[in-house]
Amino acid sequence: MWNQRESPLRVEKRFEFEEYSRISKFMKMVEELCKEKNIFPNISFGKNFVSITIFLSSENLTSIEKDFSNQLDSFYLEIKVD
Repeated sequence: MWNQRESPLRVEKRFEFEEYSRISKFMKMVEELCKEKNIFPNISFGKNFVSITIFLSSENLTSIEKDFSNQLDSFYLEIKVD
């Protein structure tokens, strides 16, 4: 579940991984999606997690932002069960 925050308006999610190699695969997929959708969120990562923050253009997610976040969730599920 994505967490909505204020000041500034954004949604955030932390994706946790058991292996660092899965983070690398996930980040490669995120990179390609960012280029495709022209959305460039703030990304931080560590040994077993990736945190993504999408700054919103309005109070509610646009369809593009919603699609982007849903695709990130799909990537995570794909990598997690790989």
